[in-house]
Amino acid sequence: MSDLKSHLQQGLQQMGIVLSVPQQLQLLAFVELLKKWNSTYNLTALRDEQSVISHHILDSLTLLPYVAEARGLIDVGSGGGMPGIPIAIARPDLPVALLDANSKKTSFLQQAAIELGLNNVQVITGRVEAMVGEQFDVITSRAFAELSDFVSITKQLMAKGGCWAAMKGVYPYEEIAQLPPGVAVVQVDKLEVPNLGAERHMVILQKKDVT
Repeated sequence: MSDLKSHLQQGLQQMGIVLSVPQQLQLLAFVELLKKWNSTYNLTALRDEQSVISHHILDSLTLLPYVAEARGLIDVGSGGGMPGIPIAIARPDLPVALLDANSKKTSFLQQAAIELGLNNVQVITGRVEAMVGEQFDVITSRAFAELSDFVSITKQLMAKGGCWAAMKGVYPYEEIAQLPPGVAVVQVDKLEVPNLGAERHMVILQKKDVT
């Protein structure tokens, strides 16, 4: 655990993220929960805990600067809880909804939220297309769908003035070219994730102002 702790601390330091010791311990406890439940619920293909920290925990935390002003976040197709759970740990003041259609995955998410004491987390089982009534400042996903599909099936969840934060690998030129006309690309940022060894980009999108 001490090796994992130093691995996490070094990664956070390289990314300029300051978290309290209790928050760091929550992140490490989440890694343990992923490991414990993985064989039953197929949450991640990664078996090495250090890889889980770089590929899942630190990668998820690249979202932090983009939710600085958010009042509500939904993680669509949350799966094993990335990026939602690491963000919920880092931002206990931010309401975070975790949505997945797979009831096994949401069973894990519910258990993780309870064991980690995440009172700001809401777990929802179902398809995003069927969700109505709730709205969020930030709608995020990590490798959930192509950008055009992502914005089309989640647009009813977008609060006024909100944005989509799509976490992507290589620069998604083709996906951006296929976006529907009512959606604007605000920015595309290349991200640096310690020990990841792969390209990462954050794509921020908003509805175009038609007034």
